[in-house]
Amino acid sequence: MTGTAGPLEGRVAVVTGAARGLGAAIARELANRGATVALIGREESTLAEVSDTLPGPARCWEADVTDDARMAEVADEVREQLGHASVVVANAGLAEGGPFAESDPATWRRVIEVNLIGSAITARAFLPHLRTTRGYYLQIASLASIGAAPLMSAYCASKAGVESFGHAIRAEFAHEHVGVGIGYLNWTDTDMIRDADQHPVLRELRAHMPRPARKVYPVETVARAMVRAAERRSAAVYVPAWLRATQLVRAAMPPVVTALSKRELPKLERRTQFVATGLLGAGGRADAEGSRRADG
Repeated sequence: MTGTAGPLEGRVAVVTGAARGLGAAIARELANRGATVALIGREESTLAEVSDTLPGPARCWEADVTDDARMAEVADEVREQLGHASVVVANAGLAEGGPFAESDPATWRRVIEVNLIGSAITARAFLPHLRTTRGYYLQIASLASIGAAPLMSAYCASKAGVESFGHAIRAEFAHEHVGVGIGYLNWTDTDMIRDADQHPVLRELRAHMPRPARKVYPVETVARAMVRAAERRSAAVYVPAWLRATQLVRAAMPPVVTALSKRELPKLERRTQFVATGLLGAGGRADAEGSRRADG
């Protein structure tokens, strides 16, 4: 122990999708490194449970990241109660799987809205903070940002979108000393992924990936890498590290995936019925319930 404060000591950090899974793990890692954490999510009681386990000061806000007015209100309240945020992690996300032609339009659209539009709304709401602190915005993306897969069209489209969004705002705000990073993740041990494995269509999809690409990584390992990226203001962070190499061959990936799918999908369909999964995991169910309450 040297007694030297780390780069996050005393800073305010915001995490969306913080009620469980990767968001909760990132919040915990930020708190372990001395940050004051603002947790944002759909489930107030679950957020409070996470907040109570953190070693340092934390507050939580119930909000739908696709609600412009509510997110602006939350950003103002974070500033008033905790101070300007130095780190914002846009982690909130949903996933669903199944054939595009038979997908439910509302569910498909909701994945895009939360993952892509919700990230943009988060960035817009907290940009005044980051301009003041010369802070850092971390966009959680995916291997799906680099190489799309069949039967996951909404998720892949949204993650390709957030990657492009991250690149765009990095260039736009670099002269204002606002850092923007993109987190590329593979399979992470969250309830969303565990739920995906309960659906034959997605279980078979993962089983047919190359062995390294189908490995599931502990959520704590991924969270540590994301928070190290925040400390270093990294432009990109990859978990596992070999994902970085996929950037070099990404132009070749679509025709390869298409050729493999043309050969393998008919075989899979003979063994299992391809049906829509609906929103995956406890977070997906909570979002659906929150949307039902909002509708009346």
